[in-house]
Amino acid sequence: MSDLLRAPAEIKYAEELDWLESVDDNPKPFAWRLSPKMLRLFILGSERADGLDREIAQKWFGDRNIVERAIVTLASDRGLLLIGDPGTGKSWLAELLAAAISRDSTLVVQGTAGTTEDHIKYSWNVSMVIAKGQSRESMIPSPIMTAMEAGSIGRFEELTRSTSDVQDALISILSEKYISVPELDSDGIVFAKPGFSVIATANSRDRGVNDLSSALKRRFNFVRIPVVTNKKSEAEIVRFRTEELLRRHQIELDVPPTLLDVLLRSFGDLRAAAASAGSDDEKLESALSTAEQIGVLEDAVLHSNFFGERELTARTLASSLVGSLARREPEDLAILNKYLHGVVEPRSKDEGGDWPEFLDGGRDAIASLS
Repeated sequence: MSDLLRAPAEIKYAEELDWLESVDDNPKPFAWRLSPKMLRLFILGSERADGLDREIAQKWFGDRNIVERAIVTLASDRGLLLIGDPGTGKSWLAELLAAAISRDSTLVVQGTAGTTEDHIKYSWNVSMVIAKGQSRESMIPSPIMTAMEAGSIGRFEELTRSTSDVQDALISILSEKYISVPELDSDGIVFAKPGFSVIATANSRDRGVNDLSSALKRRFNFVRIPVVTNKKSEAEIVRFRTEELLRRHQIELDVPPTLLDVLLRSFGDLRAAAASAGSDDEKLESALSTAEQIGVLEDAVLHSNFFGERELTARTLASSLVGSLARREPEDLAILNKYLHGVVEPRSKDEGGDWPEFLDGGRDAIASLS
């Protein structure tokens, strides 16, 4: 795993999954590797009441009911659609579910304007077709077809980014549970094995890009993932992801709780300002998601490690925040400058602590970009 830039969940947590499977005596749907109870425990972490001989760390931070409904959906014959704002952990939850159920989370189709029907069905190895003709050997199955044949979980990221004809092709797969291959005289139908299902994700901000048809909506159970608003939960998510980053880069650098609080409060302030803004021009282009918050902290940590004194400072954090969130000039810079003068400056006088240095770092960063 050490030679992989980013290991999929089934490799990253292989030892833990093996152990959970060895002690799991609960009923399992289809050919699932873990039972629904153990699957929930793998994702949300163990508690003392679970009576396990080892602790299982929490990997996704959110409502327990969301995870349970997602698991129940996958145990049925319906697809699962995780929908929510950017950075709410949709893809990470989908990966964890697929990894624990099938031990393979890599059967993924990425929805874009360029995604075609071939990407969710099959294509052909042209050189083999020329040499030997069309056959199962010369066919290149899509990740979805591979999942069907294996009776495992296929994933479709950003479903609403794909065009209507691609979405229509998915309807028949979810309804009929087979793919017809008319080019083959024999063996021309690929049937799904028990356990096959599709986890799709959709960005709620993409409404109107390629809206789902009512027919496709009926094939999915919708599970909405809300934006994390609880400060404690968001702090846990940011800390969890940052610790992963430090381990991956083998960096020994502390993130002081006081600076984490500065980051959380800053994003909270900016979200409140965006909510009260009268027009889009008065809002940052950034969605101010938890994922973007993690990105700001990651940028600051790496900068401190490579170019600083191996110590995270409020000045570096402010510089990373401005650099990450200022995407439009001069609009975003003006919004951030207003925030620094209207909120951070009074707070630095009233509370002191890291806020004065954060204020100076933010001002310097804005000046360098202006």
